[in-house]
Amino acid sequence: MPVRLPPLPTMVVGSLPQPDWLIDRDRLGHQFPPRVRAAELWRVPERFLQEAQDDATLAAVRAQEEAGLDVVTDGEIRRESYSNHFATALEGLDLEHPGTVRNRSGVDIPVPRVTGEIRRPAPVQVEDVRFLRAHTDRAVKMTVPGPFTMAQQAQDEHYRDDRALALAYADVVRAEIADLFAAGADIVQIDEPWLQARPEVARRYGAEAVTRAIEGAAGPVHVHLCFGYAAMVSERPEGYSFLAELADTPADAVSIETAQSHLDPVTLHPLRGKGIALGVLDLSTPDVESPATVADRVRRALDHVDVDRLALSSDCGLKYLPRASAAGKMRALAEAAEMVRAEL
Repeated sequence: MPVRLPPLPTMVVGSLPQPDWLIDRDRLGHQFPPRVRAAELWRVPERFLQEAQDDATLAAVRAQEEAGLDVVTDGEIRRESYSNHFATALEGLDLEHPGTVRNRSGVDIPVPRVTGEIRRPAPVQVEDVRFLRAHTDRAVKMTVPGPFTMAQQAQDEHYRDDRALALAYADVVRAEIADLFAAGADIVQIDEPWLQARPEVARRYGAEAVTRAIEGAAGPVHVHLCFGYAAMVSERPEGYSFLAELADTPADAVSIETAQSHLDPVTLHPLRGKGIALGVLDLSTPDVESPATVADRVRRALDHVDVDRLALSSDCGLKYLPRASAAGKMRALAEAAEMVRAEL
């Protein structure tokens, strides 16, 4: 039975800081998020890695519960980056001889090279959501990289058609989403930052790929847009270059950032009637905002959204913050939600 959520349910986008004893955080913070595997980041020998990741995931779950969040994730603790954990588990890729793609910062990075049909030989994150479901009685959310973003993070030498590649990724994401809901997820989020990073391409088939991936899902699916991790991309534009295009997709909610970008809530009008997961934690600084500051960020959006379908979240993932900062920001989020609920 789905967990009943309060008004303005609180959650993080997905990732939380991984412990220093688990991953080389200094090295992680000085390179762009890997798109191919980066096993060298793990500090724990491979034979102990799953057990260590289990322990760190439990710590992430408890941190969210102790902060008072209503929806918890697994913290993406088992992932080297938000996308490569899933993307590199697929077939049809040459990971030993990667290709290159220029990222949003203008840097050429190694990416999977598509040499055959994209297939999902087995569910990728089902055991992750089962583990999460077994260790909390709160609503749980699992995140999956979106099809458009994965297609943009790959060098295609098979389909020779970027739309066809994105739709192939959509098919494997659709199958994964079905398995995640069957395994106990209450919410699934697909991460699509490259809809914002590549708006000209996204307008041709981005909404089509998202729709193909999430249509008919057994539960609510959130589509997360962002301007990139604050640790990697410091400059924020004044608004989203791809947002209104999601209004006609089957997404239950669109997850956006407003804290660091100071996004004008008028920007959300094209999504009126759609759920919004409002990012109200600024991740560009380890300083912990007061609950009053976070509550003010919520209030400024209330006249521009459907409050009954509003969730409160972090701008993006908390992966690159100190653990104490992440815990403090999550507490501020939960306390701010209580303040605003009392005013509704």
